[in-house]
Amino acid sequence: MSTSLLMIEDDLRLAQMVGEYLAQSGMQLTHCPDATSGLNRLQRQDGTLPELVILDLMLPDMDGLEVCRRIRALPGPVAQMPVLMLTAKGDPMDRVIGLEIGADDYLPKPFEPRELLARIRAILRRHHAGAAPATNVLRFGTLDIDRDARSVSVAGLAADLTSYQFDLLVALAERAGRVLTRDQIMEAVRGRELEAFDRSIDVHMGRIRAAIEQDPKNPRRILTVRGVGYVFAKQQE
Repeated sequence: MSTSLLMIEDDLRLAQMVGEYLAQSGMQLTHCPDATSGLNRLQRQDGTLPELVILDLMLPDMDGLEVCRRIRALPGPVAQMPVLMLTAKGDPMDRVIGLEIGADDYLPKPFEPRELLARIRAILRRHHAGAAPATNVLRFGTLDIDRDARSVSVAGLAADLTSYQFDLLVALAERAGRVLTRDQIMEAVRGRELEAFDRSIDVHMGRIRAAIEQDPKNPRRILTVRGVGYVFAKQQE
């Protein structure tokens, strides 16, 4: 069975090239040339949602960042759909903003099709996680992490996390009390290797704190160990 993808991109030649390349690996790409048609496609009620969205930052009718925000605000499973953002020239600020608003990964233009394929596979691997452990719900005070349902709640209220952020939280929570470096965290979720000076992991941690901490600026659950990485506190003070 082929993997269904949606690409929202105004460069028709690029979309055609990407579609032909990914088809060789069993992936079926649907192309939308603008934000409006892409968002309409995601809101169709025919049960044919894609498994991942490739989203260009520069679109003729809407900024790609706004498109990502709207995807995350859509009801049901669409809001949790992985988003790979394409950014012009790899502008670091575009990367940070994209991750902050819910993109799962980014890829600067121009890019090699092989790298795009590798990024897609890594994101989908994280999204479709392997068999869950025997104890499927991790509980820390009012924080519940359901590994089967891939959902997080705080005091009974759902926490809004992307698929990648959920995996990062699980990686930390399963190793509660243990200090992990950024490389160890990235390795634990089987994602791409941490690039030199790449602070995307810190952006994601900030988003996770905003979702689960009572006071994200003074976290009591996910703590920073300066010069090392992060630790998930077993017990809150």
